[in-house]
Amino acid sequence: EGEQNPEMSLAFMLNILEERWNTHVRFYTGDIGENAEDFSHSVEPGEVALIENIRFHKGEKKNDPDFAKALASMGDIFVNDAFSAAHRAHASTEGIAHHLPSAAGLLMEEELSALNSALGTPKKPVAAIAGGSKISTKLGVLNNLVEKVDYLILGGGMANTFLFAQGADVGGSLCEKDMVDEALTIIEKAKQSGCEILLPEEMVTVTELSLNAPNENTPSTAIPSDRMAVDISAKSCEQILEKIKDCKTIVWNGPLGVFEIRPFDNGTNMLAQTVAERTQKGEYISIAGGGDTVSALDNAGALNDFSYISTAGGAFLEWMEGKTLPGVAALMKD
Repeated sequence: EGEQNPEMSLAFMLNILEERWNTHVRFYTGDIGENAEDFSHSVEPGEVALIENIRFHKGEKKNDPDFAKALASMGDIFVNDAFSAAHRAHASTEGIAHHLPSAAGLLMEEELSALNSALGTPKKPVAAIAGGSKISTKLGVLNNLVEKVDYLILGGGMANTFLFAQGADVGGSLCEKDMVDEALTIIEKAKQSGCEILLPEEMVTVTELSLNAPNENTPSTAIPSDRMAVDISAKSCEQILEKIKDCKTIVWNGPLGVFEIRPFDNGTNMLAQTVAERTQKGEYISIAGGGDTVSALDNAGALNDFSYISTAGGAFLEWMEGKTLPGVAALMKD
């Protein structure tokens, strides 16, 4: 954040890189400017130069043009392989590309190709699975998805808000009651776009959230005030899976229940395992991303059987919103 922080130093990488690459790695910890340029020119053929954490410099997050130019003076070509940081317009992700011939790295290329196959030019029909606790943090995502997919499956707290907006009793479930208008707007937008929103018809509910808490299946529109929804039921999973069985592309972001507490990971597990199985049979192209999503799929034992798992969190979400990613746009300049 513009200041030195020993805990964030890249010094620990030196031995790792030297061992992996079997070559000498030189470490630069000084200012970015003339000294840095001189340092880069002193690097011998076959050597590797590692620059200290670029966030230690104030010009990085500000995308300061002079700082970006100074960074560029240290090299001849810029290769960006950090898709996970592509949503940030920083000097090392965006600014530097205006001063050097630039290209996407292999991982960046792989990410962009996979994401394009999911929402850019996907095989149809397309289903998006969107979970998580709040629609307020994913309004952009939901508004973009309903214009691009054939089915939008909602789970987690988001589903409760959409159910409540349509007159359902959600009991003590997590619900953003102040987001009713936004939910109704998305529902109407989906109708106009030909996107069918799939909400769970039945929920797993508890009176108190704890490990292995007593639970029962409850209609999602009539949850008693002393109960809360913590997962989608097996019946709801079966209904969703039947609905999307003929889809060709699946995009997944967010768990469908409180997957961190068993057995309320069952709904997410059942859907994830079936999507993974269909992917392995060649029926689906499946793309997933986001920290909680990756953890949930890993918990389900399905992580390695999806077509592609994005390395990104924020960049993946902004891509799902349809936003231009500065780090990618900079590579596409004339």
